[in-house]
Amino acid sequence: MNSNQRQRGATTVEFALGLVLFLTFVLGIVDFSRMLFTWSAAQEATRAGARYAVVCDDTLHQAQVLAKMQAMLPQISTINVAWLPSGCTSATCEGVTVTVTGLNYQWISPIAGLAARAPIAMPTFSTFLPREVMRQDPNSASICS
Repeated sequence: MNSNQRQRGATTVEFALGLVLFLTFVLGIVDFSRMLFTWSAAQEATRAGARYAVVCDDTLHQAQVLAKMQAMLPQISTINVAWLPSGCTSATCEGVTVTVTGLNYQWISPIAGLAARAPIAMPTFSTFLPREVMRQDPNSASICS
């Protein structure tokens, strides 16, 4: 075996090691970007759920609020809709707080996957909106349907 063949083998091994490091780095960046997207989507879904509850007067229909939020982020499974003051009616409510809890993020990149097999718990997302003219959204006639 001559030195040229040995050099080509060494170059191939170096390239393979470099490629593994490069792909791990790139996939880590992509995974971190996915996590930030999920965080942003959870905040927006919480805001949209609170808006739906406040406009549509869904004081008793938490499942409909959850369905609207899941349309934006299907991973959402646990929400709390709290009307203020407690036990109010559409005429006496001052506002609503919608809270998302129990949202987890699962890494898919190789390095993070080895380090953390368990899902990462995301923080609680919460939005308060004051009462609007319920069932009368000036921007959309179909938000409550």
